[in-house]
Amino acid sequence: MQDLEQNIATFLRTVARNPAIKHEVMHSPAIYQLLFSAAKRFVTGEKRTDLLARAHELTGLGYRLSAEYIGENTQDAEACSEAKDELLQLTQACGTIKRPIGVSFDLSHVGLLLDRKLAFAYAAELADEAKRQGHGIMISMEEAAKTDAILEVYEQLANERENVGITLQVQQHRTMEDVTRLLRLPGKIRLVKGAFKESPEVALGRSMELNERYLMLAEKCVQAGHEVSFATHDSLLIDELERRGYLQERHAELELLYGVRPELAKQKREEGVAVRLYLTYGKEWFLYLCHRLAEYPPQVHQAVADMMEPERLQAPGY
Repeated sequence: MQDLEQNIATFLRTVARNPAIKHEVMHSPAIYQLLFSAAKRFVTGEKRTDLLARAHELTGLGYRLSAEYIGENTQDAEACSEAKDELLQLTQACGTIKRPIGVSFDLSHVGLLLDRKLAFAYAAELADEAKRQGHGIMISMEEAAKTDAILEVYEQLANERENVGITLQVQQHRTMEDVTRLLRLPGKIRLVKGAFKESPEVALGRSMELNERYLMLAEKCVQAGHEVSFATHDSLLIDELERRGYLQERHAELELLYGVRPELAKQKREEGVAVRLYLTYGKEWFLYLCHRLAEYPPQVHQAVADMMEPERLQAPGY
């Protein structure tokens, strides 16, 4: 079963970045509607207004929020500029939300593959606007081949601004060393296991060893009194973070992806844990759907059920 799930995950990651398949999905009304029914569990919608409407509801329930306009690996300068402009408008619109929101994005969505200086300039513009609105930004981590470039841009930003955070993939072997250096900067550290398939020389696979490394990194952040977001849906890991008292730390929070385990989010919120939900929107929902299913292949069954019975999605349970 584990081999089957790994094969499904590999297939989904391949499909996500196949231009021909994506074109077929986006231009076939029947296929589009079918797959979008499954995506609605994880994506608030295609428009900024879809995310904002859901954000108002969820902040009213007491959740912290992150917001992302979906996109990555943009290699056209005009498209990078358009992505930055949309993120800028999202940042400004988040000023209407009562609670601070973290605007998240991939640097490869705003120019990293073209020019690091361009990516820095766009990210700096977003960070400065977020500060004016009382928010912060969170830079996502991508494939291991981009880590040096991402951290270079992040460290330059964080040396000048306090409202810029960074996502670190626990699976990458280098992360233990990186976090020691990054703890000297003010930005929030967001710990994720890592969803990208990497070589054993670069990263650990899913294992108890990976969980142990996650806990070691969590301990370093907590002991340093550093703002940290524990982004995981792993019940064993969450239970251990709670047993150690990390989820009760003033500067710590539990982060869950929108649509994934809403019952857990509700339970932890009611227990007094600071819970952040990660909301997304945009026309690149097909990419995001494939990534979510690849991370946890058993959700494929759920996705099929959502396609067959769209009414299942009317009560998300938050």
